[in-house]
Amino acid sequence: MPPSQITSSGKVSQDERARGLRTIRSVAPYLWPAEHPWVKRRVVIALALLVCAKVISVFTPFLYKAAVDSLAGSARDEGWLLPLGAVALTVAYGVARLASVGFGELRDAVFVKVAQRALRQLALETFEHIHRLSLRYHITRKTGGLSRIIERGVKGVEFLLRFLLFSVGPLIIELSLVAVLFAVLFDWRYAAVVVVTIWAYVTFTFKVTEWRVAIRQRMNKADTEANQKAIDSLLNFETVKYFGAEAREAARYDASMEGYEKAAVKTGQSLAFLNFGQTLIITAGLVAVMVMAALEVKSGKLTVGDFVMVQAYMIQITMPLGFLGTVYREIRQALVDMGEMFDLLHQPAEIEDKPGAKVLKVQGGTVRFDDVRFAYDPSRPILKGVSVEVPAGQTVALVGPSGSGKSTIGRLLFRFYDVTGGAISIDGQDLREITQQSLHDAIGVVPQDTVLFNDTIRYNIAYGRAEATEAEVIAAAKAAKIHDFVMSLPEGYETTVGERGLKLSGGEKQRVGIARTLLKNPPILLLDEATSALDTQTERDIQESLKAMGRGRTVITIAHRLSTIADADRIVVLEKGEVVEEGRHEELLARGGRYAAMWARQSAEDEDEDEDGDANGAGAQAGA
Repeated sequence: MPPSQITSSGKVSQDERARGLRTIRSVAPYLWPAEHPWVKRRVVIALALLVCAKVISVFTPFLYKAAVDSLAGSARDEGWLLPLGAVALTVAYGVARLASVGFGELRDAVFVKVAQRALRQLALETFEHIHRLSLRYHITRKTGGLSRIIERGVKGVEFLLRFLLFSVGPLIIELSLVAVLFAVLFDWRYAAVVVVTIWAYVTFTFKVTEWRVAIRQRMNKADTEANQKAIDSLLNFETVKYFGAEAREAARYDASMEGYEKAAVKTGQSLAFLNFGQTLIITAGLVAVMVMAALEVKSGKLTVGDFVMVQAYMIQITMPLGFLGTVYREIRQALVDMGEMFDLLHQPAEIEDKPGAKVLKVQGGTVRFDDVRFAYDPSRPILKGVSVEVPAGQTVALVGPSGSGKSTIGRLLFRFYDVTGGAISIDGQDLREITQQSLHDAIGVVPQDTVLFNDTIRYNIAYGRAEATEAEVIAAAKAAKIHDFVMSLPEGYETTVGERGLKLSGGEKQRVGIARTLLKNPPILLLDEATSALDTQTERDIQESLKAMGRGRTVITIAHRLSTIADADRIVVLEKGEVVEEGRHEELLARGGRYAAMWARQSAEDEDEDEDGDANGAGAQAGA
């Protein structure tokens, strides 16, 4: 709950109340889904068991009173239960208490499947929705904070479903029945004391709890920040080590934990105040009605059993009232936690399939960029009218300095973003008119930085095509020149690569990524600096594999090292979001333009590196 939605007095604003009601409305369908009749049946059965438990609970003190009157010999004509005898009444009292608890537990057993199904369904919907959100959202998100929001929100689902249905309403009914019974069995003064006690208790509980919610929200915020900093630091473990920043990271984490500590202390202190205030109010009410009953027993108006029954009913409402404080507090907190998660669920997906979007039909794989314009920020255009055609079965390379828009073109082709002007089409089909799933199935991507799952090498290669056979996985690994390396490992293809693949070198990760794409076997390939992390010899080997894989397919290569794309069917030179040159390698060199200048510069750098390498080798031999 944003702090701006909390007033200075600790009360929750109207906007936050509306947000809570929205959350309840969002959860309600999970209790009564039209497509699952069995869920409705379980809810009805659970409610019936709840009614049975409450009826027995309200009737139980009568048995207690009758047993006491029988033992005290203070029976009156209306003591219709007394002929059963004190022993039988005591046994009946025990059976009634057991039945009340039993029906309650049976209710929970019946309802637990409903609650767990709702939890699972909501968690799945959240997970799927996060994957539907745009790359723009995922670039700006904080993984640690996001995971904690989802965790707290999902945990709140079961609690909210259970206690909204089985606690608040039934509790109000039980308290009302006790007040009515006091008015009927005794007189209006007893009912008045009960009503005033309940009113004071509820008012105090709600006001203090509203104040505590604001404190709890600050504690949650500090907890989220601390968790985010911890995960961010651990994900960047190597960077922290490179710069000797362990103490700095610990200080940042401790600063967040300090905020959490202060909020947690206030939360604990406010809870102690709440508990003491609740006990004071309920004890005052209990003492008041018992003093009244004691005076009337002394005067002969009530029996000892009546006195005991008054006490039993007051003790009986003490438990649900104490429970009310906890339930209200936890429901308020669950609404806050779930509100954050539902805010996430209501985060719009930037890229969505149009209604009636068709499946992409690749007839050859001709990719066309027609006057494409795009900007991440309207004030800073990235592409300024790029027009490029990649004929089916040909390889087109995109080159240019950093910031020229090469990688942006790759992201637009995969439809991580939609163009702000112009159009991109495959075989004449506008990408905005086809389903994203069919588009993604048709394109294989080898990115510059291959990120792997924290699983086995086999799993990461087979991720390209889940139904692939063992032989196909090995064939892809061989084509990517990584099979021999994998077989040299003690666990072979069952070797775990570590989080984000950190147990492998950059070149090894890249080769796994290439094998993964080879296994996918798509009609269109997008190679984004696909061999940037490899040594020269391995790069040559894999270039041959990529060249073989590209035969008969449309290939778009984004390259920084020009030597890797010299044999492309066409080279497109980008600069500041515009096409400045295009043609074959020999043609562009003959023109003596931008491409020729880039080639000359890289050739000179390569010669310098070779000279440095020769000098270092000679020095080493002289030293020997």
